[in-house]
Amino acid sequence: MTYEVVLLLGFGGPEGPDEVVPFLQRVTAGRGIPPERLVEVGQHYFTLGGVSPINAQNRALRDALADALADAGRPIEVVLANRNSAPFVADVLAELAERGVRRVLGVATAAYSGYSGCRQYREDLGLALAELPVELDVRKLPPYFDLPGFAGGMAELLLQTLPPDIDLAASTTRVVFTTHSVPTAMAQASGPTGEAYLAQHRWVAGRIAAAIGAPASWDVVFQSRSGPPSVPWLEPDVNDALAEYAAAGVRDVVLVPIGFLSDHVEVIWDLDTQAAQTATELGLRLVRTPTIGTHPGFVADLAARIAAVVAVGPTEAAVGELCHGDCCRNPRSQAPVVPGCASTTGELR
Repeated sequence: MTYEVVLLLGFGGPEGPDEVVPFLQRVTAGRGIPPERLVEVGQHYFTLGGVSPINAQNRALRDALADALADAGRPIEVVLANRNSAPFVADVLAELAERGVRRVLGVATAAYSGYSGCRQYREDLGLALAELPVELDVRKLPPYFDLPGFAGGMAELLLQTLPPDIDLAASTTRVVFTTHSVPTAMAQASGPTGEAYLAQHRWVAGRIAAAIGAPASWDVVFQSRSGPPSVPWLEPDVNDALAEYAAAGVRDVVLVPIGFLSDHVEVIWDLDTQAAQTATELGLRLVRTPTIGTHPGFVADLAARIAAVVAVGPTEAAVGELCHGDCCRNPRSQAPVVPGCASTTGELR
């Protein structure tokens, strides 16, 4: 018995101005964020016409994965479902159940271990299954940051974007890998033994640095913090880091957003707007590489990972070092979760 459908799990985003505030209310539910703050954050979306690019980008990834799976001799339906906007996970699973589907492989649009990028998608699925009148066997693909095509594809994109007059080996150049900041406590609880979130990002950054010829210096910094100042989050923020680079005599900064699969609003606002403005004020030249998107090498490797799991089908086998029942737990959440599927990998290689 094998999987019948691959469910691509997205964060979601508004598709028009009227959807912006309701979308943000769903994203921040239970956090006590005042309405005026939601309207302020909503301006990031309104500057783009109220439409987040993420849904179209995830639809493109869905289609690319379906094509790659077919090319690999493992044709299977790939369906998109979102956490915070239509099509919602619960609605999609209900539709699949009505069609008679009983075995589903979930694949998150996030490559790393952690609560919001991994476990929360397992919770989305678990909560949806609890409302269904029939049983579905749903499992989630473990984090896939270790795909060669992920770091390799990002290295290619970096070199393609790099202006010819920037010398990566120069002491005045800094390569800076960015990802979403998370509460320090969640970062420490990520993965089966903790600390996986940062370790996985540094592993990917190191692979990219080696592929581009080992730049003189590189860092991992953070963006998109949204919590109260009283709660420690991972630092440094990208803007603070830029100020430190300028003070140290750096002139060229290459930003590489390894924490995201697509150029959605957080990437556009935090890097192309705020960080770009900070760099201009500091007299820095800022180059930002694209996210991995539907890079052929990444899509092919992710499809191969999915195909290997589909070939085995649902199983109770251990899932290695990347995902198990209790990892990445949020102390404030007691939601049911679906299990991880049997992993075809599991160690940093």
